[in-house]
Amino acid sequence: MASPIAFVGDAIMASGYRLAGVAVHVPPVGEEVAAFERARSEAKVVLVALDVALKIPLPRLEQAIAAQAPLVLIVPDLDGRPSPVDPAARVRRQLGLEA
Repeated sequence: MASPIAFVGDAIMASGYRLAGVAVHVPPVGEEVAAFERARSEAKVVLVALDVALKIPLPRLEQAIAAQAPLVLIVPDLDGRPSPVDPAARVRRQLGLEA
């Protein structure tokens, strides 16, 4: 039986998720979008490393996060880089609260 949770990211992070029983996808350079879509088709929850999320076209990533299923979450980097999808910042921009 396939894992209900999938992780898409680098091999080092994937090793920890694999130990926890999560299905992992470690895409080669240039194959990030394909691995992301494959994980979305196989799992109920998809965890995406920030490095991979930054290589997925923003409209596709936003659509995937907004979809009801599967649940897509971006795993933050240890260095504190912000996620490319920030719903709160988007709302502030749309309301004209950011300069």
